Amino acid sequence: MENLSQPARRKFLTQSAAAAGCTLLGMAASGAKAAPVASTETSASKSTPLPAHYVLSNVRLEERFIREGGDISATQTGLYSIEINQGKVIQVTAGTLSGSSLPHVDAQGALLLPATRDMHIHLDKTFYSGPWQAPMPRKGKTIMDMIAREQILIPQLLPTSVARAENLIALLQSKGSTVARSHCNIDPVSGLKSLEHLQTALAKHQSDFSCEIVAFPQHGLLHSNVDALMREAMQMGVQWVGGLDPTNVDGAMEKSLDAMFQIALDNNKGVDIHLHETTPAGVAAIHYMIDTVEKTPALKGKLTISHAFALSTLTPAEVEETAPRLAAQGITIASTVPIGRIMMPLPQLYAHGVNIVTGTDSVIDHWSPFGSGSMLEKANVFAQLYGYSDEYGLSRALRIATGDILPLSNQGERVWPAAGDEANMMLVTASCSAEAVARISPVVATFHQGQKVFGQLS
Repeated sequence: MENLSQPARRKFLTQSAAAAGCTLLGMAASGAKAAPVASTETSASKSTPLPAHYVLSNVRLEERFIREGGDISATQTGLYSIEINQGKVIQVTAGTLSGSSLPHVDAQGALLLPATRDMHIHLDKTFYSGPWQAPMPRKGKTIMDMIAREQILIPQLLPTSVARAENLIALLQSKGSTVARSHCNIDPVSGLKSLEHLQTALAKHQSDFSCEIVAFPQHGLLHSNVDALMREAMQMGVQWVGGLDPTNVDGAMEKSLDAMFQIALDNNKGVDIHLHETTPAGVAAIHYMIDTVEKTPALKGKLTISHAFALSTLTPAEVEETAPRLAAQGITIASTVPIGRIMMPLPQLYAHGVNIVTGTDSVIDHWSPFGSGSMLEKANVFAQLYGYSDEYGLSRALRIATGDILPLSNQGERVWPAAGDEANMMLVTASCSAEAVARISPVVATFHQGQKVFGQLS
């Protein structure tokens, strides 16, 4: 497929995304004081829970691709009934499930798609659900300037951080996401308070939202001397060890990365590092991390490089050398699908079997005000940037938002949902997944482990 990497195209998308930021709901809280936070609890969350065993009827599923000549021109769908029990799909039946006495929930012909996954977000520090406040000007500011700003801001956000996190979870659910990975500040200013507050919020949503936590040394692992705090966080049930720009922030690439990996090895955890650096030091850090995993079998399949902007500076030939090494070691790239000057080589990485996920990063905070919480929107931007504008390409673009789960295989065979699958899914007002990606179709209802967590159905 055509790779739309022209500067004019990227400029257009940058302008479009900036304009789209004005449509966000419930944005932003004042950093100057702890303003009251209004609950955004949905009416669906207050409704009677669905029974553990029921049938979702009149639901639209994709069946196959329709071809015109040698090209895929459309997607055929049909109406089905899906039996769900204890959070699992039991059977999928074309038409109506006759002779069943189970309770029926009418999907009203809406299209069923896999639930999306927000695999890079900061639930612990958000302006969302409070009064509007744009970030302070960034021009001329370094990452160290932003860290200094955050040291003032975090104590002001802590009193309302539990409620804000819950409201942000509700937003994600309304956009179709039921699974997330949240980074959480571990810093000298808040200590472990941000983590404690996030865990309090997540504890209230154990049955309707699954979220892993990354202990994130936002102010630098070495720079802020938080090794002990990071290790204490590991004992509090955190699943991932985080890191941040080992050269720009910590000033010692190898020492910083070694310290991060050692915490992970000592606690049998995975690693998810923020790497924004686009200088040669960023490339060196990626190669150093690959080398480390290659030499340390216990780390294989347990490293995520978030952002990984340095990959955008590689030539196609250099990507061809690096991508197979990433894939061989099970290293995941968590990309927010940036627009503008940074053009990530995501199609090349996919071609070599590299696992790629995406996430909101921030809906609105002191870094950015433009997030919507929609992973369908991320799939849409991915499709636009890389030229996936036809039926087949759009349908494949959905994978970046769903953890590679797609209704149809590349050959056009229906593979999802199937008996035994987890019933994490969403109903959208679209005729097929290609339309859902292209038009960012509205989410009608979201299900987590078979239970409706957003939307109204009869």
